Amino acid sequence: MYWYAMKSHDIRHNLATEQYLMNNKKFDEPLVLFYYEGPCIIVGRNQNTLEEINQKYVEENDITVTRRLSGGGAVYQDLGNLCFSFVVDSDSEEFGDFKSFVQPIVDALHAMGAKTAEVSGRNDILVDGKKFSGNAMYSHSGKTFSHGTLMLDVDQNVIAHTLNVPEDKMKSKGIKSVRSRVTNLKPYLAPEYQNLTVPEFRDTLLKELFHVDSLDAIADKEVQIADSEKAAIDKIFNEYYANWDWVYGNSPEFTVKKRQHFTAGTIDARLLVDNGKIENIKFYGDFFGPSDATELADQLKGVRYDREHVGAVLNSVNTQLYFNGIDTKDVLDLLVD
Repeated sequence: MYWYAMKSHDIRHNLATEQYLMNNKKFDEPLVLFYYEGPCIIVGRNQNTLEEINQKYVEENDITVTRRLSGGGAVYQDLGNLCFSFVVDSDSEEFGDFKSFVQPIVDALHAMGAKTAEVSGRNDILVDGKKFSGNAMYSHSGKTFSHGTLMLDVDQNVIAHTLNVPEDKMKSKGIKSVRSRVTNLKPYLAPEYQNLTVPEFRDTLLKELFHVDSLDAIADKEVQIADSEKAAIDKIFNEYYANWDWVYGNSPEFTVKKRQHFTAGTIDARLLVDNGKIENIKFYGDFFGPSDATELADQLKGVRYDREHVGAVLNSVNTQLYFNGIDTKDVLDLLVD
């Protein structure tokens, strides 16, 4: 088995590296990758991004959002989480057989004291019945990768904010995440492992996977990435993981209902969003204004459905013409929060 520990802490760059290594490197043995990154949300390939995230919280807290190639649900990660990925020939493992892929990780965790860690359900790893790892899989051109999370010491308070979207406000054709009871792995490790940093945790796992006492013993198995290859990885980064059209525009069509009562009247907005842009919007309610609100609706059609772009339209017009007595910011908050 070969291995590579990614240097970047940007999830988009790490996913681009994973994709490049899978599609462009030839290996005569499986490859294991490890990476960890700053606060981010990664949605599954078939999900509606806006349906999965608390957009206002994400923007206010500078949390990176991207979409991965593999299916499954949305996950939050920060520097307390370690990701792993196994890359193999497609004919060496059956697609969807997560247990075979993750069992080496589970065995390593057993050796580190997490004796109750077990593969459960379709694609989770649990400890004492609580989830600390979710996994997903992707195949392309004769190769398969199975990647997953390991919540060592993630800020669980942030998870509750980032992945909290009221279900009654949005209906989508996207694949929705299933919320599970989650926990950090750290308290379940043996005492001598509970103070490990994420890099130390990664290195310990590597030594357990390779059954060696030092990484020097497997230095010849470490993958090297040339400068010319880094340029190719940057290209994937820009085309996919940092590309709005891939992250948001690839979302299935969905409808949104936003209703709020203000002192000056009630606004009930109904939106149809497709490929991340407002395809249609209608305003209902008992609000007052000298102009017909359909004029504003027409200006919002085709606009990206996010705070920046909807806000730009609202700030370019006199919203008092449509919603007299209701502040422009309140209208914006209603539409996109």
